[in-house]
Amino acid sequence: MNFNFLSPVSDAVLAHNELLSQQALGKKIKIHSEQKGLPDLNDVQMVIIGVKENRNDINYMGEELNFDAIRTSLYSLFPGNWYSNIADLGDIPAGATIEDTYYALKTIISVLLEKKVIPIIIGGSQDLTYANYRAYDTMAPMVNIVNVDSHFDLGDASVEMKNNSFLGKIILEQPYNLFNYSAIGYQTYFNSQEEIDLMDKLYFEAYRLGEVSHNINMVEPVMRDAHIVTMDLKSVRAAEVGAKQKYSPNGFNGKEICSISRYAGISNKVSSFGIYEYKTSLDTDATPMLIAQIIWYFIEGVNCRVSDDDFNSEVHHQKYNVLVEDDELIFYKSIKTGRWWIEIPFLPNVNNKLKKHTLLPCTHEDYIEASHGKIPERWYKAYKKNVF
Repeated sequence: MNFNFLSPVSDAVLAHNELLSQQALGKKIKIHSEQKGLPDLNDVQMVIIGVKENRNDINYMGEELNFDAIRTSLYSLFPGNWYSNIADLGDIPAGATIEDTYYALKTIISVLLEKKVIPIIIGGSQDLTYANYRAYDTMAPMVNIVNVDSHFDLGDASVEMKNNSFLGKIILEQPYNLFNYSAIGYQTYFNSQEEIDLMDKLYFEAYRLGEVSHNINMVEPVMRDAHIVTMDLKSVRAAEVGAKQKYSPNGFNGKEICSISRYAGISNKVSSFGIYEYKTSLDTDATPMLIAQIIWYFIEGVNCRVSDDDFNSEVHHQKYNVLVEDDELIFYKSIKTGRWWIEIPFLPNVNNKLKKHTLLPCTHEDYIEASHGKIPERWYKAYKKNVF
């Protein structure tokens, strides 16, 4: 296991950890230290990795990243009733080039995915999502990404990739592994009409901040189908964070962003989770503590995962057939958890992308709407994407 790219957690954080209660999270996790080296990952389910790379930030002014305050905040929290073992692998320093950093992150995530260990990435600029995505090249035929962000980050793929254009590179660069992209909490005035139109044209999903804040539960089925979740701290409103992190007066509040993180953790498919666009600041504890709580809720979610997607036996689910116009929609409801899915029809004469993605997570409200003659939008987009 070649993790030579990683630098250990700082002695200052370890010294602070020594003063904490024996019940604190910092005393329960395995930590990469200068003295003890890298921890053994044989019985570990999740790892924390910092990535000190922000040179592709469009506003980069030479700032160096330091995640000590985040770790100090996270270690001081108390764990829930968790069964998972967690390790902190330290940081990936910025490489000689940005591509070097991407390579290091991609390599480490690939190894972790093979070991079925979930990486929790702290960044750094959000273009690191591109390296995270490329780690799946040999792991999964098609990948779903959920971006919790005020921007779509499509950008101009014809120019050098930045933190506001990484999605364009993901879409256009071979191998084409992206099946679906969902934006959670976008704010219309931050996105050009061309980008909004392109999202529609590609049948990607986009949920505005207002509709998500009004009904936070709508995030759950979107997360249930995600492999990669990437979270931009600019999606959080300015009142919730420190001075250097402030971006927009509108955004998710602390409770909402932690609820979204927990939904990501609960999803059985989510196998990597990243929090990006952190700005190091010595004058506030608010931002590091918020990030620590976001991570805490993700870990909590992973520990609450329930396997309910066995549809081979009718013992585990109820099946509902609904006729909408000329389409027969088939819904499944898990008896164990009450979660819903809708079937996407397999089209044998089409270059079908849905070899294994025949069931799409949905809500009970989708079933109710279908019963009243309305086709669920998620089903329509997935069906159209499959056809084209």
